[in-house]
Amino acid sequence: MNFTDLKKLEKYGIVRGLPNLGKKLEVVYEPCQLGKQTKMPNKKSTHIATKRPLELVHMVLMGPIQTESINSKKYIFVCVDDYSRFTWVYFLRNKTDAFDYFKKFSNQVQNEKGLDIKKICRIKSDHGTDIENVKFSEFCDGLGISHEFSAHRTPQQIGVVERKNCVLQEMAWVMINSKKVPRNLWAKAVNTTCYVSNRVFRRLGTKQTSYEL
Repeated sequence: MNFTDLKKLEKYGIVRGLPNLGKKLEVVYEPCQLGKQTKMPNKKSTHIATKRPLELVHMVLMGPIQTESINSKKYIFVCVDDYSRFTWVYFLRNKTDAFDYFKKFSNQVQNEKGLDIKKICRIKSDHGTDIENVKFSEFCDGLGISHEFSAHRTPQQIGVVERKNCVLQEMAWVMINSKKVPRNLWAKAVNTTCYVSNRVFRRLGTKQTSYEL
């Protein structure tokens, strides 16, 4: 039982034989902490596990956004390259459009001019039905792309794209609120923050931006 509730028992004399507990100790009782925690923390890593762009791409679908954009979009499809942390964003009307935008993204990045290595090797996402379905499986199998999934209810395993998603949205809402523009311009703001972040944020462990890498 926690100390606060024990003190209430003592104060109101609810339980006979309860001794004077004295002042509350400002410490964390380790067995109590271990017994109540829901999962072990995920260790942070600064090691770059991939060796080249497109070796691993993290993906997540965010939405629905409460306010529709000026083009009636309600979802954000975010793709992050693990090696460079370069980010792409697409805006969807419906969750079912995710496959079409992934197909567009795949064709786009694998035909970029000047990119020596053009093949996506692996993609990683959660178990959302918008990404885990027959269309995705058949398309990935056809191109030899391995589709990895995070464990259920463990967003930390796709923390790369989850954190990027939060950063993009927070930057966008700051832009909108600071300039007092209509909130239905959020897609334009997210697109702008994605463009800027690719060119100003340094990839951890390097001296280069995502765009350079």
